[in-house]
Amino acid sequence: QVQLVESGGGSVQAGGSLRLSCAVSGYSYSAYCMGWFRQAPGEEREGLARIDSDGVTTYEDSVKDRFTISKDNAKNTLYLQMNSLKPEDSAMYYCAVDGCPMAMTTMGDFGYRGQGTQVTVSS
Repeated sequence: QVQLVESGGGSVQAGGSLRLSCAVSGYSYSAYCMGWFRQAPGEEREGLARIDSDGVTTYEDSVKDRFTISKDNAKNTLYLQMNSLKPEDSAMYYCAVDGCPMAMTTMGDFGYRGQGTQVTVSS
């Protein structure tokens, strides 16, 4: 059974930082893509960052200079380092895993996703 468990969300002031983690278990495919997306109430889902099995990363324009995606294969854990947070970054953040390629726009629709972790940024 594949499980993805996010952690690291919370409340922070604008300009602050958070690091999200996503512990993955039960996923046995050797080649896969992983990513982070977010969704705020009443808003469209937004794919933020993706990393493939070779470590190649892709970012959505609004976060590419502030967020960094990484993974620790030994720990089966995906990370999202978020710096210079803004109030508009407030949302539920989810991690996802699927075979490659993983489209940013449909991240989470296919494969597996976690239950999410809330990020709230106050001004």
